[in-house]
Amino acid sequence: MSSRNECQPRVRETFLYPPIKRYLEGLGFQVKGEICGCDLVALRDGEPPLVVVGELKLAFNLELVLQGIDRMAACDQVWLAIRLSGRRGRERDRRVLKLCRLLGFGLLGVSSAGRVEVLVEPTPWRPRSDGKRRARLVTEHRRRFGDPVAGGCVKTPIMTAYRQQALACAASLSAGPRRTSDIKMLVPDAPKILLRNVYGWFTRLERGVYALTRAGSNALLQWPQTNNHFAT
Repeated sequence: MSSRNECQPRVRETFLYPPIKRYLEGLGFQVKGEICGCDLVALRDGEPPLVVVGELKLAFNLELVLQGIDRMAACDQVWLAIRLSGRRGRERDRRVLKLCRLLGFGLLGVSSAGRVEVLVEPTPWRPRSDGKRRARLVTEHRRRFGDPVAGGCVKTPIMTAYRQQALACAASLSAGPRRTSDIKMLVPDAPKILLRNVYGWFTRLERGVYALTRAGSNALLQWPQTNNHFAT
């Protein structure tokens, strides 16, 4: 006979993403998931913008801390988010809270009902800034249309800004071959995307004219483009 625990659905890290996103949006941030390897990146308007990186785990562990340390140089604040496990959970351990304060991390707990509790506020201490990594986070966040990927996803293709534009190119070719100049009117980076053909979705028929491959058609089935942003 299976136990009660075995009958319960497995909770995944993506469960944490919606309540954490709502919490940060309440603080004035624009939040998007899975940006450059980070579970979430949040920006608040300004020049330069305030950059927050969030990492999600179901329980507080060493891997979560190491991920936070790796992100520190690329952002202004690091928030760790975990699932609350009760009054005696590891996230209540004073040593854990002290560690987050020493590192300057914020720590958020999410209840089974989706309520967010601030366990530790982030502090201003930070290491030497990595401008290139920071710029990469900001650029990807701003170029990505909408928020197509929930933070915490694993083993699935990430819908990057580049993939979104490549899909827009594929959608424009779905009715037949077209000239690069025509596609460029919808997708400014179309010439580079078609030439590089990273995903194998395009084939060049002649100079400046491209068609869709079978792989490209399959990609449109996997990610339908009925409301494509670049076509508006």
